[in-house]
Amino acid sequence: MIPTAWFLILSGVLFSIGLTGVLMRRNVLVIFMCVELMMNAVNITFVAFARSFTKGINLAGDNFVVFVVTVAAAEAAVGLAIIVSLATKQSSVDADSIGMLKD
Repeated sequence: MIPTAWFLILSGVLFSIGLTGVLMRRNVLVIFMCVELMMNAVNITFVAFARSFTKGINLAGDNFVVFVVTVAAAEAAVGLAIIVSLATKQSSVDADSIGMLKD
């Protein structure tokens, strides 16, 4: 059986990569994908803790993952629609060039 610490290390690495991408990149689509990576890192943590702290069959962590995946799917649909709308109105999806809400 794989120790829980390995899953937490993997989750931490994936979350760090996602956070770095959100903070360093300017492309809205890449920022969007990095947020998805961060959510999946949290899902790994939920499952790892659910497996390590429960004895027998307990699906509490798995239920959280299903909820997060559902919210992520809805967020992806809305986010991609906004990005496509921005890409059609402007020629760029650069985060610095998006200033429609500032006015």
